[in-house]
Amino acid sequence: QVELVESGGGSVQAGGSLSLSCAASRAAVHVYCMAWFRQAAGKEREEVAATYTGTDVSYYADSVKGRFTISQDNAQNTIYLQLDSLKPDDTATYYCAAERTSKIACRTNYFDPTFFTYWGQGAQVTVSS
Repeated sequence: QVELVESGGGSVQAGGSLSLSCAASRAAVHVYCMAWFRQAAGKEREEVAATYTGTDVSYYADSVKGRFTISQDNAQNTIYLQLDSLKPDDTATYYCAAERTSKIACRTNYFDPTFFTYWGQGAQVTVSS
């Protein structure tokens, strides 16, 4: 069992930056697909970014590519999401997710929220125009 605890987020004006972190309750031992999803009011949950623990592999949704950066600190069992050049459309609740799986399965399924077993509680990001 893995517990994910998120922190960060908040409110910012368009063009600003925020950061999110997701701390896992135990070491991932380089076998976890870790991802950030977001869900805006009235919309479906969508993938934002993903990575595989212990590697520099990363995947991004086209809507955030070049603006958001996913990173990890395995010593702290934590992944991060840096959100730059924020837009009002980025307003949503952001969720951290984890799944114990292979690199190939992560690459194939990182965009699918039903692939992930473990979820954080969510962190609100609000961007005003």
